[in-house]
Amino acid sequence: MRIVVSGTHASGKSTLVADFALRHPEFAVLPDPFDLVDEMWDSPNAASFAAQLRISADRLDPLELPENLIAERGPIDFLAYLLALEELTGASSSRQLLERSTEITREALSHVDLLVVLPLTAIDSIEAGIDEHLELRDMMNDILLDLLGDSDLIGQRLKVAEITGDRDRRLSALEALAIRKTD
Repeated sequence: MRIVVSGTHASGKSTLVADFALRHPEFAVLPDPFDLVDEMWDSPNAASFAAQLRISADRLDPLELPENLIAERGPIDFLAYLLALEELTGASSSRQLLERSTEITREALSHVDLLVVLPLTAIDSIEAGIDEHLELRDMMNDILLDLLGDSDLIGQRLKVAEITGDRDRRLSALEALAIRKTD
């Protein structure tokens, strides 16, 4: 089973992936692509998001994948960030960049079995510091949730689940989906 855990920054992805990996060592863990990009990209920008989109898509190549994996973030996250950045700054990314990013995302998602999304909710509020670019965080969350409704992007085969609740509830929900899918 190939699982991608998506959500905006400071939404609980790292915690959920780590908790799941502790209980399911048979799953390979793919870390947040942000950890793999050049450190000079400290502030959000289209080049950084495009690089992370490419990394997150490339690592979902079925020829490179182990049988069971859980990835923190997928290309849909960075497509949402690109669109959110454009919305917030008013500076449009090139049409070609957005079209190519959408195509890469669509192709990569066709190799995923389960897309778990951790939406921001008032009930599950995770505090994010002011240095977390709060406007971008909220905008990306909204756009990501909108992208989930795009059947051309998501495809017909991919199972998508929004998971909310406290840490234990999120882990239980993920385990129920992963176990059901692999049985």
